[in-house]
Amino acid sequence: MSVVNESAEGGGSFSSKVINIVFIVLLLDLLGFTLILPLLPSILDHYAQTGDSVYQSLQSVVDWFREAVGIPMEKKYNSVLFGGLIGSLFSLLQFLSSPLTGALSDRHGRRPLLIVTTLGLMSSYAVWAVSRSFSMFLLFRVIGGISKGNVSLCTAIVADLPCPKVRNRGMAMIGIAFSLGFTVGPLMGAYFAVNSSTTGNVFYQTPALLALAFSVADLLFIWLVLPETLTGDIKAPSSGFGESRDLLNPLSLFHFSAVTRTEDPPSKERMQKLQVLGLVYFCYLFLFSGLEFTLSFLTHQRFQFTSMQQGKMFFFIGVIMALIQGGYARRIKPGQHIKAVCMAIIALIPAFLLIGLSWNITMLYIGLALYSFAAAIVVPCMSTLVSDYGSANQKGTVMGILRSLGALARALGPVVSSSVYWIAGAQTCFLITSASFIVPLALLSSARRLKEE
Repeated sequence: MSVVNESAEGGGSFSSKVINIVFIVLLLDLLGFTLILPLLPSILDHYAQTGDSVYQSLQSVVDWFREAVGIPMEKKYNSVLFGGLIGSLFSLLQFLSSPLTGALSDRHGRRPLLIVTTLGLMSSYAVWAVSRSFSMFLLFRVIGGISKGNVSLCTAIVADLPCPKVRNRGMAMIGIAFSLGFTVGPLMGAYFAVNSSTTGNVFYQTPALLALAFSVADLLFIWLVLPETLTGDIKAPSSGFGESRDLLNPLSLFHFSAVTRTEDPPSKERMQKLQVLGLVYFCYLFLFSGLEFTLSFLTHQRFQFTSMQQGKMFFFIGVIMALIQGGYARRIKPGQHIKAVCMAIIALIPAFLLIGLSWNITMLYIGLALYSFAAAIVVPCMSTLVSDYGSANQKGTVMGILRSLGALARALGPVVSSSVYWIAGAQTCFLITSASFIVPLALLSSARRLKEE
């Protein structure tokens, strides 16, 4: 049964319209979200200088971890570690909220849940704009982490579209929105922070107000333009929400248990393949996010990169990702996604070997180019693959669980990888992790062998 009642003549134009709207919705969301990224070290320094008691309490946790793994006492490393701690908190909150948001959207529709999550983000940015203490800053991050369901909801909207080729293009457009958001947003944040300082305001106030403005524009755009892609006759009944433990228990999430507790569960073979794909997604992001986090350690330690040089490096990565997603990724044919993911993960092995062993900037940037290629392919293709599973009124739950597994990986990966980095050394960390990408590759091979219904 088609999720969206499209006529033969108007179906394609409707799907294209939905994809374009989702692209703008997600881009506005990500521009607001990424404004803070270059400001985080300065914000932490700001609260350190004010002697904030909550900041000092968390600093003692960071100091304990730093001493346990042997990280040198240096301001740059402290900022990266403290930022990683806050990032892990944000990811853990997403891990808890994404499956619930997805399941609720299967019952009440994508559009109402997008409006609710955007309202939550608006309130978080408002708290950031008026925050003058670290506890208020943490409150902003907590509200934002709980409310950050826009990505899983947007992928559920694309998953609602009936044509596999259209879904593939939609997932690639979501990837392009990510690349543009993470390329342009940090630059805007840094620019407006400098301007805010010259006017006598707290340096982060203008970026906070701009993030609030982006979320207001996003809400208006959703309210006025976004159609509902989950029609009333196929919304999940109350029983489709599943038991709360299925949406909060990590083991249940890895098994996609909430998807099986419905009136129309997938076959055993399809559930097995979905579970394998979820495990691949988790393993990939666990390894990838860990090395992504330690990249700042390596470039500062080995090449003495300044914050500006770090910014240029991530700008280079973002531009390559956007070009690949806009060119190659969106043209991958249905049925070729596992092959594309395998190729991308294979490319990551020499990428991280080159980065970990790099003795000059040229070698580093060759590794970063391969890294960017893989980063542009894997997540959009995995999202496309997983979007094929579950009935029409299960897409939100499926995509929410996938997003949750990714958030858990991003919460755990940096902690494990940074520990290995400082205990065993940069080269050992990158060599071990590069070799570990064999695990998701082996899992993908087993997924290809599993019998499809």
